[in-house]
Amino acid sequence: MITLHTLASGSSGNALTVSGGTTRLLVDAGISCRRITAGLRTLASSPEDLDAILITHTHTDHISGLQTLLKRTACPILASPETCRELAHRGLGGRLETLSLCMPTACGDFTVTAFPIAHDAPGACGFRLDGPDGSAGIMTDTGCVTEEAAEILPGIDLAVLEANHDVETLRSGPYPYYLKRRILGPGGHLCNEDAARFAVTLAERGTAEVVLAHLSRENNTPAMALRAVETALAAADLHPALSVAPRETLSEAYLVAGRRVCRG
Repeated sequence: MITLHTLASGSSGNALTVSGGTTRLLVDAGISCRRITAGLRTLASSPEDLDAILITHTHTDHISGLQTLLKRTACPILASPETCRELAHRGLGGRLETLSLCMPTACGDFTVTAFPIAHDAPGACGFRLDGPDGSAGIMTDTGCVTEEAAEILPGIDLAVLEANHDVETLRSGPYPYYLKRRILGPGGHLCNEDAARFAVTLAERGTAEVVLAHLSRENNTPAMALRAVETALAAADLHPALSVAPRETLSEAYLVAGRRVCRG
């Protein structure tokens, strides 16, 4: 069985944990070590139990707790070559293991496939995680669905998918022009409508649950994101389970068992 929990999801910080077999992984460490430790403790675990930390990219909301967390665990950091170089410049070189993009790599009971995403951070990537009982995909912080994501993610059982903003809310909102342009650009963030289209693609290929993640506090709401994705799925007569990852708190368990997703 694969179990996934988000610890936090949003521009103020991102982290999630995935376990399967005897392996526990942390994806991103964008909240404090204290909060990560508290979340793991609630799950009857600790930083010492981590087998690896996977990093999508080096923006602060994905790595702010990493340096302190490394004092609590001996596990390696896995990331793309460019992200590893960025992390090495921050003094973390001794713990880094490079993941070749689009090449499956064994990591305990998982096979990890990193794939490039379209974001304004060197080496930004998402991950496909294949375990003995199914698979999960994680794609946040991308301005569009890259060709590699469209090739690698279909067939996953559980998707954690960015639905960052509603376009009209962003355009009419208080953000300065340069920031709106960045978010809307090809290296920014995925809007609700683009997330909806990709959710349809994934569901057509068998994805049984979609968790919408990294919602903007100012330019989106859970209701808006859910409505956009639900509408697209319903139009295609597709009905995967659909929810929004909590911004600041530990999520429920998302479970993949026997290649069938069930709610925790």
